[in-house]
Amino acid sequence: MSTSKAPDYKASLNQLESIFDEYLGKKAPEMPENIKETLVSFAPYLAIVGLIFSVSTVLPILGIGALMGPFSALLGASYMMSYGIGYYLGIVCFVIVAIFEGLAISGLFKRSMGAWRLMYYSSLVSFVASVLQGSFGGAIIGGLIGLYILFQVKNKYK
Repeated sequence: MSTSKAPDYKASLNQLESIFDEYLGKKAPEMPENIKETLVSFAPYLAIVGLIFSVSTVLPILGIGALMGPFSALLGASYMMSYGIGYYLGIVCFVIVAIFEGLAISGLFKRSMGAWRLMYYSSLVSFVASVLQGSFGGAIIGGLIGLYILFQVKNKYK
């Protein structure tokens, strides 16, 4: 009999959020209040624009991917591992990020904590996608900037 316990992802995400909140929300240099308020006010509109760009981008990307798929198999296993699978993982993550942002829009207008959390999850998925695609510098810099902004404005959401 196995006594192994399934990982508790929710507890892990909450613990990660607490760490980010401590270092990016409390210990990091505080963003001026007027900038926080401006960011929170424009957040839903920025999410709408981002969603429009996401939808208008993902459809052509899927078309290019469908065209590239058969040819990537001809180029060998190493090509498929570095470009083919990474490409499709990137697409999946891109779609997940777009879904999280789309679901967050109405809550961003209401400044709900649920919407903030969806944007947080979106940032985490985006970070993981960058790492999986080998863009470590972009993942670290972009991830830290995005998370810093998110945790600086967290107290504006209820």
